[in-house]
Amino acid sequence: MEPVLKYFDIFDYLVFALMLIISALIGVYFAFFAKVKQNTTSEYLMGGKTMGTFPISMSLIASYISGISILGMPAEIYTYGTQFWMIMCTEGLVSLTMAVAILPVFYKLEITSSYEYLNLRFNETVRLLGSILFLTKMMLYIPIVIYVPALAFSQVTGINLHLVTPVVCIVCIFYTTLGGLKAVVWTDTVQTVVMTAALIVVLIMGTVSVGGFAEVWNRNEQGGRLEFFNMDLDPSIRHSFWTVTIGNYFSWLAACSINQAMVQRCLAMPTLRSARVTLFILMFGLVFLITMCCYMGLVIFASYHKCDPITRGYIAKSDQLLPYFVMTIATAMPGLPGLFVSGVFSAALSSMSTGLNSMTGVIFEDLIKPRMKTPLSEVKASFIMKVMVVIIGSICVGLVFVVEKMGALIQASGSMGAITAGPLLGIFTLGMFFPCANSTGALIGGLVSGSLVAWISIGTQINMAQGLIKFPQKPISLDGCDSSWVSEYLSVSLTSDGPQRTLDPPFVLFRLSYMYYTATGLIVTVIVGLTVSFLTGCNKGKKIKANLFSPVIQKFVKDNLSDLAQRVNDTSKNCNSDNNDIQLNQLKI
Repeated sequence: MEPVLKYFDIFDYLVFALMLIISALIGVYFAFFAKVKQNTTSEYLMGGKTMGTFPISMSLIASYISGISILGMPAEIYTYGTQFWMIMCTEGLVSLTMAVAILPVFYKLEITSSYEYLNLRFNETVRLLGSILFLTKMMLYIPIVIYVPALAFSQVTGINLHLVTPVVCIVCIFYTTLGGLKAVVWTDTVQTVVMTAALIVVLIMGTVSVGGFAEVWNRNEQGGRLEFFNMDLDPSIRHSFWTVTIGNYFSWLAACSINQAMVQRCLAMPTLRSARVTLFILMFGLVFLITMCCYMGLVIFASYHKCDPITRGYIAKSDQLLPYFVMTIATAMPGLPGLFVSGVFSAALSSMSTGLNSMTGVIFEDLIKPRMKTPLSEVKASFIMKVMVVIIGSICVGLVFVVEKMGALIQASGSMGAITAGPLLGIFTLGMFFPCANSTGALIGGLVSGSLVAWISIGTQINMAQGLIKFPQKPISLDGCDSSWVSEYLSVSLTSDGPQRTLDPPFVLFRLSYMYYTATGLIVTVIVGLTVSFLTGCNKGKKIKANLFSPVIQKFVKDNLSDLAQRVNDTSKNCNSDNNDIQLNQLKI
């Protein structure tokens, strides 16, 4: 197999440019030509609460299936096998949990930022902690999202990825700044279609080039890639059935249920019922796209089962496998590489625009607005948010240089995201499900949990960089490579290894599967939070609004609290009415 040197041709650049132009024009339309201009906070952040089910669903799907998934999942399957594929088993349970236990709380409060809830349930300090944790999470996540399409584009064009990155971000910042939530949602919808079309076309052509589905499956079975039910309970195993399903449940619950990006879109729906329908459309869309991304990894391995392109030196990292594969089969269809890279960019742009829009909402609603002595006019508030989008986007571009030094995309994004996801989920869990939890417990629990997970995550990354932690990879073959190169490779491999020294195993927590990081953060937050709450008197004598609890918990309140909560739903926006206050001694704790 010879190195693939084919790069973009004129058709590819035209397809790619068309996608960027359409994205920019959507922002221009909603900024200048739409009937309702994006010059109020309600329109800019919530779309006027008139968004339809279809565009919101497409926006959510595009936001959660980022370029990290499109490039990272095939690389994961190629390198470590199909165990990761089982993450889709918990998607339905996550959607059900959100629809029944969590989303109704946000929807009935009619809040703009999900972190407003923390102020209503606890106090301003806990709200500030939640907002900072969210902003930290997004600042860690968005640079990875930006890096992914730049990596793909560099692979298929030969252009340095750091020259590509500003172009991607300028387009995204442009339409996010001008058009607000409506531009983000409708751009996401177009990009979801492009992303899905690109994946389907590449999958079909790749499967046909190998010899059909049966041949793809057989080659992966012979290569040891097929592994779905590793039932080992050892928590240090990177991916087992338990680490993947249990870990993914809490990871996705944190990513969806209390994430500002998710809550903001659900609250943009006109009714709670339509928001719930959106959640289940999201579930089916995620399962479909996850399946395609994982199957893509099988197709890539089936194509290179006799000559691993990473070992051979055709590419440097496993995350470049999919772009390399696309360029290998691109000669059969002009414009296909352009469509594929447009799909990866679409996924990345949608995730980035969603992040920028939601971060803007949190900064304005949680950090700026509460500290303004006099209310800002709608025009000034809208202008401030647009400026924030530009500033945040520019910072994220600079952080791409840090991301480039990290390991595999799937593990890197999961590990870094869990530093804040677990504590955040834990704080909201304390508020919605534990009436005895107080602000002191939530604050200390979140801080202790965040510090612990950060220590574990960063310590694991350091040990991986030093070679102290290695994960067993599936076997690869060089039988189909050039014979003279294989001889040279084997000679270098045999002579370059010096004396081996025994290394002490890393600390036990550093060996914990990264899939458990979010669950660990949640558990530590709840345990520490409840302990501190009991030691500080819980909420003795304090009045708590009934609609601040999950509907699941309200069932345990005496005196027909569910009826009481229903009567105050219409006035719960400011949570100033005293007729829905309940004393903690009314609760069955």
